[in-house]
Amino acid sequence: MRAIITLKAISLVSFVLTGCESTPTATPYDSTNVHYKTDRPNSLAPYIKLGEPLSAALVQYFEEWQGTPYRWGGVSKKGIDCSAFTQQAYQAVFQHPLPRTTRQQVAKGNKTTLHSATYGDLIFFKTGARRYHVGIYIGDKQFMHASSSKGVSISTLDNPYWSARIWQIRSYFAE
Repeated sequence: MRAIITLKAISLVSFVLTGCESTPTATPYDSTNVHYKTDRPNSLAPYIKLGEPLSAALVQYFEEWQGTPYRWGGVSKKGIDCSAFTQQAYQAVFQHPLPRTTRQQVAKGNKTTLHSATYGDLIFFKTGARRYHVGIYIGDKQFMHASSSKGVSISTLDNPYWSARIWQIRSYFAE
């Protein structure tokens, strides 16, 4: 019995160390340093690419999930973590399967730069020695993600917390 409990504890610690990282407690919408193109914070309206149905679909997907609380290991509207959010968004909007964890997701796709990043690319952050976070890049240095402090929301790469932790950006679409 004691061996089973120890094995479960080791498994839990291992999963925690490779899962999504919590986000800073500061709100991502701060009118003093974030310049949204609308008066509505956490809106994807400025990022709709006219004539591109996938863009509108991503906006709709975000609006359905906006504010859903963060829950480590969560996969539903009761609570979701960052990699489940990106996995489900990619499947629903782009009909493109992604692996479940950030470590698995970062191993797929083509590496790109922030300068070359396009709408829908995944942006990965290294937030600790073995802790990672992922979001969906929506342009203009903005990304949507499942934040531990705000739930599903939009944050900016102008935030020093995020800009200091950018690890990789990956594109999953054929050129």
